[in-house]
Amino acid sequence: MTRHLITSALPYINGVKHLGNLIGSMLPSDLYARYLRARGEEVLFICATDEHGTPAELAAREAGLDVAEFCKEQHEVQARLGEAFSLSFDYFGRSSSSQNRELTQHFGNKLLENGFIEERVTKQVFSIDDDRFLPDRYVEGTCPHCGYEKARGDQCESCTRLLDPTDLLEPRSAISGSANLEVRESKHLFLLQSKLSDEIRAWVNEHADWPVLVSSIALKWLDEGLHDRGITRDLKWGVPVGREGMEDKVYYVWFDAPIEYIAATWEWADEDADNRDWKSWWYEAEDVNYTQFMAKDNIPFHTVTFPGTQLASREPWKMVDYIKGFNWLNYYGGKFSTSQKRGIFMSDAIEMLPADYWRYYLLANAPENSDTSFTWESFSGAVNKDLADTLGNFVNRILKFCSSKFGTELPAGGTPTAREDALIKSLAERIETYNTHMDELQIRKAMQELRAIWVMGNEYLTEAAPWTEFKTDPDAAAVSLRCAINLIRVFAILSAPVIPNASRQISEALNLGLTGEEWISQPIEVELTTLKPGHKFTVPDVLFRKISDEEVAEWQERFGGGESQ
Repeated sequence: MTRHLITSALPYINGVKHLGNLIGSMLPSDLYARYLRARGEEVLFICATDEHGTPAELAAREAGLDVAEFCKEQHEVQARLGEAFSLSFDYFGRSSSSQNRELTQHFGNKLLENGFIEERVTKQVFSIDDDRFLPDRYVEGTCPHCGYEKARGDQCESCTRLLDPTDLLEPRSAISGSANLEVRESKHLFLLQSKLSDEIRAWVNEHADWPVLVSSIALKWLDEGLHDRGITRDLKWGVPVGREGMEDKVYYVWFDAPIEYIAATWEWADEDADNRDWKSWWYEAEDVNYTQFMAKDNIPFHTVTFPGTQLASREPWKMVDYIKGFNWLNYYGGKFSTSQKRGIFMSDAIEMLPADYWRYYLLANAPENSDTSFTWESFSGAVNKDLADTLGNFVNRILKFCSSKFGTELPAGGTPTAREDALIKSLAERIETYNTHMDELQIRKAMQELRAIWVMGNEYLTEAAPWTEFKTDPDAAAVSLRCAINLIRVFAILSAPVIPNASRQISEALNLGLTGEEWISQPIEVELTTLKPGHKFTVPDVLFRKISDEEVAEWQERFGGGESQ
């Protein structure tokens, strides 16, 4: 039986993540992990905080903390927020772990041994006013390719091209803004990607099923020619190179961060060493299907750099089978930004509304094929129409009406009619389509299908009209109420990967005992008669409240948005 390894791109440590980070990797990977578990698959879902590099040092300095203590605190913050958003990681590790240090040094040594790393003297940007070498990303300037004025020295966020700091026009220090820069020599290790280009291309070409976004970015890099990349930096905070003559060097954060996927699995295994084997997931792991989730700026490193590292090791490490890449979720047309504190952050969002409101909206608007834009109007519209009216109102009014007319047990009497037969046929087709979209990771299409399934309940209720039938034919009303309450059970199961907390509320109200590891696997006619006459239920609190126009106006004022944006 195939085992499923799922990883989310690692959230960086320098602050609370925004909603764009959430939908760009963590939330869709959670959706997929929950779905596969519900289908009975064996799943290991891994994530971690990415903790090395200059941004961590600078954020720690701004907070007045030692960088190790800062990272420890921020890891705890991000872990708590992950739990608040119901992200079901099997393990949420740290790239500063001893396991990642050991593995990163292992890979570095293997690549050196195999002739894919060499030592070179480089010219690096030194900020005289800051009295320090500037890591690539802390040199800012104008991109020579697309003209973006805030390009970083390692990569342009606008056109995604890799850069060297000396490529930038009008360079300046991102720390102080000073343009008082000079170039000095420093000795570093380089990964010889140019020697790996053909191998990487052959590997990429084996994955014809990847989304166009992913394969096009990978091939663009390869077509433009892979350059040898420096994989060490003049920093104290990071994985030490551990090599004579390089005592003051650490591995570049983008070299050690992907290795943390493996290391975090090792961390997970060490928690229960007698029963867990991390190597079975990563080394000669032929029965493992590995899926990665990430935003488009991470794609080059996961389709070229990290695979190149794995290939160059000449060891049988598990390489990714499928990469689900995402475009940007923007905020009223502009980018969410952690550094610029622009947009809605996870800590603010969870204080405003429960996780399921955000989970549904973000998944329903996932930026799969193009950039999408968050607006308060679209958010409130989706919550009010889809969650409050279409799903929530259906659940509450059925259970309230049944309770008032028949008591808190499913009523007996009557037999199904052609109306129920038609519902069974249509529902079976919808669920099959929903499963297909989920299997193929077509997330927006899956959410559209889920909403259509909820709509079916309301259409059935409108046609059956039990409140009218009860007056003249209580048995007929009993049939439609039993069917509708069984539909609620189906909704709870199908919705669990998306809105797990609401599904749990429904499960409790219907005394279902759902664990999130159930799915609709029997014929629908069986599923719609699972709850028998006499089955007890309670009427739950309102599942989803509506968002008022006043709240929208208040949030626009607080976070920006609307015409003034």
